[in-house]
Amino acid sequence: MNIQSTLRAEAALTISHVNLHYAHPDDGPAAALLLETAGLAKTQEIDLPRGGVFYRFTTNALSPFEGDNIVYLSPLPAATAALLAAARKALSFGTADEHPSVAAYRAAQAVDPEYNFHVGFLHKSLDRLEEHYLALKGLEADDPRFAGRLKFLVNRAQPGEVEIDARLDASPVFAGVTRHTYGRNGVQAFCETDLIVDGPLGGGVVLEFDYVFPGYNDHILAVSTTGR
Repeated sequence: MNIQSTLRAEAALTISHVNLHYAHPDDGPAAALLLETAGLAKTQEIDLPRGGVFYRFTTNALSPFEGDNIVYLSPLPAATAALLAAARKALSFGTADEHPSVAAYRAAQAVDPEYNFHVGFLHKSLDRLEEHYLALKGLEADDPRFAGRLKFLVNRAQPGEVEIDARLDASPVFAGVTRHTYGRNGVQAFCETDLIVDGPLGGGVVLEFDYVFPGYNDHILAVSTTGR
């Protein structure tokens, strides 16, 4: 059965939610502000008996209480934190005797923000993506809670479409960028932060903000045109 017949045969399926964690109780409010600044709408905030705060966000502010488009944010569970601490100890993480695989992992992640676990958000407006991304940079520059805790990297659309090239040349985010996406006719803006943790060693999570230029079927979220 091909994909088109599958879509006709089955009911629509959407992603219900993603569950993200912050490592330290004090990081909860800053991590929540980070998601709000990125454009998510906070709909719930609950103090937890064991400490920390549970947050519910949605990417759909027009229908905030639907059962999909949800991002949950909560403290890292104690058992998970203990496992990550044991793994870091075994690898001498952050010491002079650190296992070489850790440095290799960091290097791969630095080159390609999509190398490990990441969460992507699709903007319907490039103007809004730029607005939110610049606001995130403002947090890092102006709020001590974010100083040194956000890393930024962007991929510009592959060149060749005159209108797209001109729009990006005038962009406050993508002008002058020489990195390009794996697919055509779209852009990616990445923010890596250790305010939210995941991955094999509890490292920072990458938030990805995408935009697809209208009118193209071969865009970054539909067709990859280069290998990874």
